[in-house]
Amino acid sequence: MRRIITHLMALAVLGLGTAAFAQSTGDGSNADLNKDRKDLRQDKRDVRQDRRDINGDKRDLTKDRRDRNADRRDLNRDNRDLAKDRRERNQDLKKGDTVDAQKEQRDINHDKRDINKDRRDLHADNRDIRKDKRDLHQDRKDIAKDKRDVKKDRRDIHRDKGGK
Repeated sequence: MRRIITHLMALAVLGLGTAAFAQSTGDGSNADLNKDRKDLRQDKRDVRQDRRDINGDKRDLTKDRRDRNADRRDLNRDNRDLAKDRRERNQDLKKGDTVDAQKEQRDINHDKRDINKDRRDLHADNRDIRKDKRDLHQDRKDIAKDKRDVKKDRRDIHRDKGGK
């Protein structure tokens, strides 16, 4: 009989302890609700940050395209100038004017250096455009993922409030 009473007393103490613990922490939904709300806030912050990144990438892309177009125009202008200088040099050589032909040759050499520099700039601008496009695509994927997370967190909060 003593053994049964001891077992009943131990069971009662454990049962009361479990009930007290459950009262102090709730059924877990309150903690889960707070965690879901925290996740929701973080995901909303991520969405805002991704939007800022997207806008910045769009600005960079626009700037790089503007630079590329300016370099193309400059390259075309230098090519026209090179052709003009070659014509003038050839005319000077036909006339026998070697001094003017040397001046034109120096101008031709300068135009060639300019053309090479413009080609390098154009190549760098195209590379930047490709990089910015990839970055923009990745940011758009990130924002879609964050929006899905926000939706999931809202659904979790709704479930936790309902006690389901």
